[in-house]
Amino acid sequence: MPRWLHWLFTILLAANLALVLTAVCLPSRLQVHSEWPEAVLILLAAAATLSALARQLSLQNVVLVAFVTALAGGGVSALGATTGIPFGPFTFGPAIGPQLFKTLPWAVPLVWVVAVLNSRGLARLILRPWRKIRTYGFWLIGVTAGLTGLFDLALDPFASRVKHYWLWTPTPFPLTWCGAPLVNFMAWTVVSLLILAFVTPALINKQPRPKSPPDFHPLGIWLGAVSFFGLAAARRGLWPEAVVDSAIAAATAFFALRGGRW
Repeated sequence: MPRWLHWLFTILLAANLALVLTAVCLPSRLQVHSEWPEAVLILLAAAATLSALARQLSLQNVVLVAFVTALAGGGVSALGATTGIPFGPFTFGPAIGPQLFKTLPWAVPLVWVVAVLNSRGLARLILRPWRKIRTYGFWLIGVTAGLTGLFDLALDPFASRVKHYWLWTPTPFPLTWCGAPLVNFMAWTVVSLLILAFVTPALINKQPRPKSPPDFHPLGIWLGAVSFFGLAAARRGLWPEAVVDSAIAAATAFFALRGGRW
């Protein structure tokens, strides 16, 4: 993929994120209630993620990885909305936009693509000092799945309490996070593990190449998303959620920058 196209997507993503953040910070009486900026944000985040990946892998591998991730993540989300398994009982709200087959919102598969692939890029930065050890591949899969679960931990208050993209049904589970049972975040982690088990062979560049510099692009998208979720939560008065999002962002940034300098 041409380098200019990747940077075009990245610049447009940054500009759109700045626009959305500006709108979030405006007083309530001045805010325009429209869902299109968030929709464009999701599309640009997915485009920037895949264009960055296409600089390292062949286009057919990128398409395969994106298709499997979107299909698996979207399929499990549709199953969850229908049966409550494996995330817990919830329903998608009208604010999330048109639904495929009246079951799955169009944006959900793209959210999985952005979450899983940028979590993997972030995990590569964190684990860069240990990339020579034999068990590096297993650590990479495990840390990626954990980061995907943390991404959902930051996403869920924004999606369920701020934007009402989905709504949680009360459950007998004693512990919840903004109404979401903790099994939801465990499920995101496990589903990510299963996705990575299938797509990891396609994510490995089998051609010998010199040592490449660290790629901070996934860190930028991942941190930008989590910071956006935290700011929106704070704007709505969800201070515990905003503090947790800030802690997640700070910790991941520290370990990623530390690993990237190795």
